[in-house]
Amino acid sequence: MREALLLATRQVYIIGWDIHSLTRFVGPSGKADDGYPEELGAFLKALLEARPDLGIDILSWDFPPLYAAEREWNSPAKFTAGAPDRLRFCFDSSLPLGSAQHQKIVVIDGVLAFSGGLDLTIRRWDSSAHAADDPHRLDPDGKPYPPFHDVQCMVDGEAAASLTEVAESRWRAAGCTVAESAAITGDRWPASVPVQVRGMTAGIARTGITIAGDAGAQEVARLFEASINMADRFIYIENQFTSAVDIARLLVLRMLDVPQLRVLIVTPKMHSSWFESQAMQSGRGGFIGQFVAAAVVDRVRFLYPSTRGAHGAAAVMVHSKVMIVDDRFLRIGSANLNNRSMGADTECDLAFEATSETQQEYIACFRRQMIGHFCGVDEREIQHNEADLFGFLDRLAASDREKSLQPIDPAATEGGFATVVQPVADPREPLHLDRAANRMWTARTILAVLGLVAALGGLALAWQYTSLKDFADVGFVSSMIAQPARSQFAPLLAIAAFVVGGLVVFPVLVLIAATAAALGPWMGFVSAGIGVLLSALMLFLIGRFLGHVRLQRLLGRRAARIQHRVIDKGVVAVAMIRMVPIAPFSVVNLVAGASQLSLRDFMLGTVLGMAPGIAVMAALGAQIADLARNASLGNVLLLALAIAAWIALCLGVQFLVTWMAGRRR
Repeated sequence: MREALLLATRQVYIIGWDIHSLTRFVGPSGKADDGYPEELGAFLKALLEARPDLGIDILSWDFPPLYAAEREWNSPAKFTAGAPDRLRFCFDSSLPLGSAQHQKIVVIDGVLAFSGGLDLTIRRWDSSAHAADDPHRLDPDGKPYPPFHDVQCMVDGEAAASLTEVAESRWRAAGCTVAESAAITGDRWPASVPVQVRGMTAGIARTGITIAGDAGAQEVARLFEASINMADRFIYIENQFTSAVDIARLLVLRMLDVPQLRVLIVTPKMHSSWFESQAMQSGRGGFIGQFVAAAVVDRVRFLYPSTRGAHGAAAVMVHSKVMIVDDRFLRIGSANLNNRSMGADTECDLAFEATSETQQEYIACFRRQMIGHFCGVDEREIQHNEADLFGFLDRLAASDREKSLQPIDPAATEGGFATVVQPVADPREPLHLDRAANRMWTARTILAVLGLVAALGGLALAWQYTSLKDFADVGFVSSMIAQPARSQFAPLLAIAAFVVGGLVVFPVLVLIAATAAALGPWMGFVSAGIGVLLSALMLFLIGRFLGHVRLQRLLGRRAARIQHRVIDKGVVAVAMIRMVPIAPFSVVNLVAGASQLSLRDFMLGTVLGMAPGIAVMAALGAQIADLARNASLGNVLLLALAIAAWIALCLGVQFLVTWMAGRRR
């Protein structure tokens, strides 16, 4: 790309998910010998100074604050400061919430184009050797980063002209003006790069966001479906993310229809950030699970590249998006095998179809080179072992080699907070919160909310101004539990209140606070703890008696959602739900009982999840009760302290529960 840019004369478009001015813009030697600066930003400025007729337009995704720690601060100023006005930097902020500009395209004079998985940003440079220790593989702060693998495709002719149209369309959609195009002739192909194939049928598959006035594009998803359904022998995939369960189902169905079909998927061992690991590695578990459930795991391999160095083995970060089907179809682009690439993000893939034996042999050769370079063998050795390729790769993985493809550990595909993170991080379509609000606030919903508010207001007035007010006093409730004449029975009365309260869906937090206020910290803690467990046990047994079908009829979709979240994670899920003060205590108990969740997991999760709240309420129950009667500043501060202590305890128990779950696996 550096060499090609030095040939540019009129117009360059650079479009990416992230573009960083300090990117090390050099080749495999790690050095530049053409007299221009090595960093991308400085290189482009120097290029503009040397080419007075050249214009460079840079379009980068306007990322949310979530990515601020790993992005360049004030990129527009970093690129344009001291540069001619022919360098324009534009943030693409046109996409709805939950969507990203994910295309990676560079177009040079409309006659040469690059498209694939590579972003022109930091921590991307590497050589194809992917050495475990490379002195040139450093970020701008001088910190080393792991080996990095990506694939980008360079094309000219009609394919480059079409990619120019895609780039200009993306630029316009972002609200930026497009330079007037002029017919440009000449060759921009870098002299040092041999042409690998000519005249191959090419296509472009895009994902475009459906917004007002634009129907979008679903070509990426449609091409995945079409190419999988044509597979007869072998599918080779490299992809950063594998969380689109719909794609996994397509692969499984094709494997069931075609018994000889095999699938090899090369993917990262782990993902680079906590957010990605929670959102995507857990999704990978569901992806792999489709093959396990269909009993075709013997014909599929999920592998990650490993390379050894002086300090041990290092996993190669796989960022590429490549797919090869039967050595007749080749796909290189930006789209991952995750949900968001199918409809929530902008994507651009190049697809090539072999129409001659020469072209088919080229794709086969390319596939063997890709597999071979991960394993430290040449393509001829891969070709020689094609008949038993999986066995060959398994033997290499078991040997003490410098390079190999190692199996993915299924246990590493789970993330503790995936049920919360994944729907937001990996949606199939933009979140469209504005549309959700419009759908939610219909006339019927507004009337229902107003009715609920009126009912609650009327109930509050009734408890305040009618004869019911004597029963609503916290002091009265506490005294009823701890009357001297029945003091020896007060704990039993409190426990009974929890059991009855659970049956009538009475707020469990109110009972905990009242018990602590009446019985003191120690007896209140013990009584509330026993009451919570007995109430939970009774409702669990009722749910077990009702069964899933009858409970579903009674509670509807809400029960199904809670059940799905509770069953899958056992103790962890129960404990996490118990730590949420507003979680529907009685409903969770019923749903857990109707599910296949074991009683042991349910009770252990309840103990771990409820203990922090009961402990805080027991310690400060009297002050909280006094707050209801006398809202003084001191009591308010004590309540704030109680909430802070609750949060701290919840975080500690969450850590303990997560650690225990890891030990059990």
